[in-house]
Amino acid sequence: MKNLKLNTALYSVFALLILFASCKENPQDPSKTLAMTTAEVGTELPKKQLSEDFKKYWFNGTAEITSYNLEQARYGELREGSAVMIYVTEPFLPDAQVKADNNNKNNIPVLKLNSTKNYLTGIYPYSIMTSSFYPVQDNQHALKLSFSSQEWCGHVYAQLNNKDDFEIMSHSYFESEGDQDYHVEKTNLENEIWNKIRINPSDLPIGEISMIPSLEFIRLSHKELKIYEVITSLTEEDGMNTYEIRYPELERTLKINFENKFPFLIESWTDTFLEGFGNNKKVLTSKATRINRITTPYWRQNSNKDLSLRDSLGL
Repeated sequence: MKNLKLNTALYSVFALLILFASCKENPQDPSKTLAMTTAEVGTELPKKQLSEDFKKYWFNGTAEITSYNLEQARYGELREGSAVMIYVTEPFLPDAQVKADNNNKNNIPVLKLNSTKNYLTGIYPYSIMTSSFYPVQDNQHALKLSFSSQEWCGHVYAQLNNKDDFEIMSHSYFESEGDQDYHVEKTNLENEIWNKIRINPSDLPIGEISMIPSLEFIRLSHKELKIYEVITSLTEEDGMNTYEIRYPELERTLKINFENKFPFLIESWTDTFLEGFGNNKKVLTSKATRINRITTPYWRQNSNKDLSLRDSLGL
């Protein structure tokens, strides 16, 4: 009986220790939130320390919105339009892979980028949006990507989820593309590069590497979504860095120009590739140059009186 009472007491102490250990994590502080894999939530990965400047800039309750003048190559011609990049941090659920509604120790703080493009092709408009969710600790690939394109012929949608491998689903109004679900081995993602630049550009992948092109390029060029071999480089001139990605197989080169000091603001980019169909194919370069940049909690500014804020962005 004495042994039974002793074992019961020891078990109670052990249970209290487990409870204490599970409660001491503070979900309010994003720098102390555990970074976990989507396949095995209980595994903690090495995470990079966030600087005080990073916390003050990215966790201040606002989003960074930057507008760009856009020249977009489409159907063998350059089209005038606009692009907008919206960066904001938010808590992310690793299993459901959506924005978390509540504080939880399993939440992963991500830097989300919503990137939009709008331009006309003759009589009809194109509206494009890509979202990428990347851990602020810069310790694993993007947790999720999504892409959609709408125009008068129809719309297409694609999504990539980072799980045991990259799980990809794609829907299109084209018979040859249709509804697709497949898996791809994990590797560098072009879409996550735009997030990595803002978090830690010194850790950008350099040299001859493998990469999956942006969901936008794949869908609009009707290329196969697979791993391609690329050559990347990072150069600096007059306070401006240029990250270059060259796809020999796709005959495409992307260059992203950004400031070489925190918060590593993206000023412009060029995307050179073979555009058009049949005899109209030619090498064209899409370009985007910054108009203006503001930081604001845009989700609260949905009244008619807030329309003037678009003027500040030149939209």
